[in-house]
Amino acid sequence: MEYRFTDENFEEEVLKSEIPVLVDFYADWCGPCKMMGPVIEKLAEELQGKVKIGKCDTEDNMKLCQQYRITNIPAFIVFRGGKEVERFIGAMSANDLKNKLLQAIGE
Repeated sequence: MEYRFTDENFEEEVLKSEIPVLVDFYADWCGPCKMMGPVIEKLAEELQGKVKIGKCDTEDNMKLCQQYRITNIPAFIVFRGGKEVERFIGAMSANDLKNKLLQAIGE
């Protein structure tokens, strides 16, 4: 299951999450973001229960983008225990993203 993170639910869904969270900061007009969409969906299914995975639309959630200094998209931030533990920028293969994510959460 893929989540939608917003300015309103971010603290509850991401920062207070019991399990690690991967947030995909994206925009509908961004080509590389669109390429990563199916990769994120597949990872969300594959790692369900181990990692919460979701998307945050940069156009609708400017407060979060400013807070986390999102200047390039797609940007992927891994949170664990309410803290940012890793950040990846740009499109990449499904295997690369999965490996980086698992490494970031200590798997």
